[in-house]
Amino acid sequence: MNVLLIGSGGREHALAWKLAQSPLLDKLYATPGNPGIAQHAELADIAAEDQRSIIDFCLRHSVNFVVIGPEAPLVAGLADNLRTMKIGVFGPGRDAAQLEGSKGFTKDLCRREKIPTAAYSYVTSKDGARAALDEFGVPVVVKADGLAAGKGVTVAKTREEAEAAIAAIFSSNGATAVIEEFLTGEEVSLFVLTDGKTILPIGSAQDHKCVGEGDTGPNTGGMGAYSPAPVLTPAIEKQALDTIVQPTVDALARAGTPYSGVLYAGLMLTAEGPKLIEYNVRFGDPECQVLMPRLKNDLLALMVAIDEGRLADAPAPEFVSEAALGVVLAAKGYPGTPEKGGAISGLDAAQDAGALVFHAGTIEEDGALKANGGRVLNIVGMGNDIRAAQQVAYRGVDAVDFPTGFCRRDIGWRELERESA
Repeated sequence: MNVLLIGSGGREHALAWKLAQSPLLDKLYATPGNPGIAQHAELADIAAEDQRSIIDFCLRHSVNFVVIGPEAPLVAGLADNLRTMKIGVFGPGRDAAQLEGSKGFTKDLCRREKIPTAAYSYVTSKDGARAALDEFGVPVVVKADGLAAGKGVTVAKTREEAEAAIAAIFSSNGATAVIEEFLTGEEVSLFVLTDGKTILPIGSAQDHKCVGEGDTGPNTGGMGAYSPAPVLTPAIEKQALDTIVQPTVDALARAGTPYSGVLYAGLMLTAEGPKLIEYNVRFGDPECQVLMPRLKNDLLALMVAIDEGRLADAPAPEFVSEAALGVVLAAKGYPGTPEKGGAISGLDAAQDAGALVFHAGTIEEDGALKANGGRVLNIVGMGNDIRAAQQVAYRGVDAVDFPTGFCRRDIGWRELERESA
């Protein structure tokens, strides 16, 4: 079949790399793509939000199936419009995508379904947000209600930090926010495939949100990740599936808006058990880059089974025994204004060192590879355990010549500390 992949980041490069291995694939297209994705797909210069042009492209190129990588097109209803045109698609419709599109929607669903999550207050004004601060005290979590590319969350340790986060959110007209109880525990990401009825776990990971080593500095979209996350034991995973994920899928099905695609549950492992921090309605980035190299199954076959509502008959996801660890190379200035145009070389040397290289914010100009975004590259290592995977990843990082880039040197530190204990 002919497949179109929507997106241009590291997540989409990892998906393109995996989709290209499918025996079901005849031709892979991608839009808008990046230089790394171009190694596996024919690129089309169409913006991810240009739904009319995407559908026209599918009709003109006999595209049978569309894989939507980022969240914004899902929240905007691209999957619904493709299905209306009888084109297969991996990703939830607009209504179900509200799980990520509105944090307030998700928190209200959790309250109705008695899904364990942090106490919260949904606020529509700066004054309401300040009143919620009085209720929760500090530390407290302040979240912009809508999409924020993984950066709309502030864990405020002081009242001043919370006030500043609230002021930033409500600087826009019509803004809304969620003020949440601060949960104590360890964060972990659980990924689940579902066709609206059946759920199948497709791996766990831990990412590193803060820009600085030791988990310091502002939140980013993610500076690195590793998979699996041993802290998510089989027993805890089952508890999360039974008390969080399945009730969510069931609630959406009852509402007439069944969820189809991958559901990414960000969990906090508390003393009372796993609690939902938030949902994402697509694969994580950079988690996808460490999940795909471990997945044995034909990804495209799983995606088609989900779209056709027959996930129950599909083989369960299987994984290689090796661990994967990925390090993000970002442009200086990130997560603020990144420095664009920096020259990049040494990617072949990184691969010779045993690493996988996934492009995120790159562009080719005059035959040279340059930085064109905040998170620029993902360098992934595989190994018998997290420590071995980390060594391969950083060998790859050190082989890359990117003078205007930087990375965290401590990706995987939590698991390494546990191994050393």
